[in-house]
Amino acid sequence: MPDSFHSQEFRHATLDHLLARRSLGLLQDPAPQGADLDLILQAGLRAPDHGRMRPWRFVTIRGDARVAFGECLAAAAAKRDPEAAAALGERGRAWVRRTPLLIAVGAIVKDGKIPAFEQVLSAGAAAMNMLNAAHLLGYGAMWVTGANAYDPNVNTLLGFEAPSRLVGFLTIGTPAPSPTPLLPRPELSAHVIDWRPPAE
Repeated sequence: MPDSFHSQEFRHATLDHLLARRSLGLLQDPAPQGADLDLILQAGLRAPDHGRMRPWRFVTIRGDARVAFGECLAAAAAKRDPEAAAALGERGRAWVRRTPLLIAVGAIVKDGKIPAFEQVLSAGAAAMNMLNAAHLLGYGAMWVTGANAYDPNVNTLLGFEAPSRLVGFLTIGTPAPSPTPLLPRPELSAHVIDWRPPAE
């Protein structure tokens, strides 16, 4: 491993880059593929994993498969809300069509001494690792949940039978020009406290 990897300058530069990460919804081709996609997926496999349960499951939806998946989302929306089926169906189709790469991220929950909740948390940590990896490689990405992520029919379609479940979809591609300015990050003081033992 190069000595530069261990330098304080390199570590700070990497952290500065990570701190610039933001969710990007406006994406365009190309999507990561080949070695870049493998690196993103491998980052997911480095998530914390209590008990070595390895609950992670990543389902890539790309290329022509996106059209078929959009139809599946439309069908699921029609079951959820028949009165709004047309509008919801077209919204789902359009979302998939404009997304260069979708990765469905979920937890295959296994019986054992590790609670299901922790296995789902591990899948969430995997999703965050993948977002960071995509950002470091120069791609834009967003973690999307909503009705489709919680829909049992969509979960089953992607191989997540209860108690297994999706934690969301990662949309990944090349950032498109956006007029939206960077939002300021929250102040640490609003989210961090120092614990003190209770007074006797």
